[in-house]
Amino acid sequence: MAKIVTMGEIMLRLSTPNNEKFIQADEFDINYGGGEANVAVSLANYGHDAEFVSAVPANPIGDCAVAALRKYNVGTKHIARSGKRLGIYFLETGSAMRASNVVYDRADSSIATATPDEFNFDEIFEGADWFHFTGITPAVSDAAIELTEAALKAAKAHGVTVSVDLNFRKKLWSSEKAQKVMTNLMQYVDVCIGNEEDAEKVLGFKPGKTDVTSGDLELAGYVDIFNQMADKFGFKYIISSLRESYSASNNGWSACIMDGKTREFYHSRKYSITPIVDRVGGGDSFAAGLICGLADGKDMKAALEFAVAASALKHTIPGDFNLVTRAEVDNLAGGDGSGRVQR
Repeated sequence: MAKIVTMGEIMLRLSTPNNEKFIQADEFDINYGGGEANVAVSLANYGHDAEFVSAVPANPIGDCAVAALRKYNVGTKHIARSGKRLGIYFLETGSAMRASNVVYDRADSSIATATPDEFNFDEIFEGADWFHFTGITPAVSDAAIELTEAALKAAKAHGVTVSVDLNFRKKLWSSEKAQKVMTNLMQYVDVCIGNEEDAEKVLGFKPGKTDVTSGDLELAGYVDIFNQMADKFGFKYIISSLRESYSASNNGWSACIMDGKTREFYHSRKYSITPIVDRVGGGDSFAAGLICGLADGKDMKAALEFAVAASALKHTIPGDFNLVTRAEVDNLAGGDGSGRVQR
């Protein structure tokens, strides 16, 4: 199994129960999660040596966040205990035509104020095979931009494969700043994951006809944008998840991948996910499935099918973390989506 390092913010998630709106809620359900933490949990669950790098406060809430990761066998020895607070996000889970809504409370969180000297990156990347980050972490603060680039430089110095999930978050930064920061960071990236909005908002590539709300995906638009990305950045693989959002409860789900060298393009099997239990973390479970497949030595088509099946299953699980087994993913990727009771 591969040693895979992820770095980012783990947060306290407070979500309204039973699809309630914020104004209705008298209590919140508690989970912990965050982009790169979610990826680490999935990879550890698949049997890989997953190590999560972050900073959390030295208080009981920070302890709870670390414990949530340890519960699922994620390595936590490189989590710094610094800063004053754990980031929080509030989730109002939508249904049918009512969209979900997220409110962030993460300003000046531990990861936002962390500095590179809090981490021994040479030790962290010693023997590592893969490093994964997302566009969310550098969006948190200018200090996090510096921290992310320091980690990337160390990863490349150790010969580690690097993947990014572009993950544009308009509530954290502007498209203009995202493009300035992330375009610079792409020099360290081998495998680039992102949807059509990410490609445009984060890297400035404008796709063709890719209206996910219409239920009509024009794959030629993705071929065009992937070619542009490969030309500019020399990525080994470019990948996009393809979410057709018919409603908050009903999505079509597939993905496509391109080999940056040969320009071979492949579109996966499509899943109809309805009803959706919890779509938060769906993209992270997709990234983790792809990393798992490639780290296992699968070809790009098989890796993509594993990723799409894994993320389709995540939509059926409450919370940020995808807790399905390899066997469950392989079963679905192999064509069994019946949902029959396993006896």
